[in-house]
Amino acid sequence: MTQVLFFIDRISTWTGKAFAWCILLLTFAVSYEVFMRYVVRDPTAWAFDVSYMMYGALFMMGGAYTLSRDGHVRGDFVYRLWPPRVQASISFVLYFLFFFPGALALIYAGWDYAWLAIKFRERSIWSPAGMPIYHFKALIPIAGFFLVLQGIAETIRCVICLRDGQWPQRLHDVEEMETAILHEQEHLAQLAAETKGEAAGGAR
Repeated sequence: MTQVLFFIDRISTWTGKAFAWCILLLTFAVSYEVFMRYVVRDPTAWAFDVSYMMYGALFMMGGAYTLSRDGHVRGDFVYRLWPPRVQASISFVLYFLFFFPGALALIYAGWDYAWLAIKFRERSIWSPAGMPIYHFKALIPIAGFFLVLQGIAETIRCVICLRDGQWPQRLHDVEEMETAILHEQEHLAQLAAETKGEAAGGAR
């Protein structure tokens, strides 16, 4: 079962990291627009559209990756105080009450929305450059699919936690700097305690 969970996690990780490159395109578009607008005095007609399309693609396709890392916002100030089994039971119920209906609705409604956009090769009517947007609308049901897939893995984790009394292991590839610093400090404190204990033993 752990291998199945890690397989789904790896799919979400690959998707999230692939679309993380949108950040570079977004940064380039914004920087180029600032240069053209304030230095050359000739603003572009496409930079704004590229920036919100890149951000939208990153936001949509990064959802499953964030879920696989347990990174979505929740009321942690209450949630973290509960025992693991209580956390798992609450999460399990909420996944079926809210998460899966929302993600499935994204697929159901997004499919027709995306299909029409692709069929007519839709372009933005709000863009002076007439930017094509049908390929970005196609991401709506795709994002919903990856969310459902990762949601299945998360509900399995809830079941395992209810059975074992502790959360199963997750894949970890990156950490927030604050977390990394805390882990480093804990490691240094442990080494200092061990060194102090050895020194005290030698003194005896």
